[in-house]
Amino acid sequence: MSDREMEAKLLELDRLLNDPEVQMDPHRVWSLLQEISGARKGNVPRAA
Repeated sequence: MSDREMEAKLLELDRLLNDPEVQMDPHRVWSLLQEISGARKGNVPRAA
């Protein structure tokens, strides 16, 4: 993933989490986190 792509994903994640005018989309948040962390597709996040 290029720096530009990473920056775009981080900005989208920040907007989803912090902008009160944007509707929360948990699936998209987890998807972005998975992409950012470099996790393999299909891994399910574990409960803390």
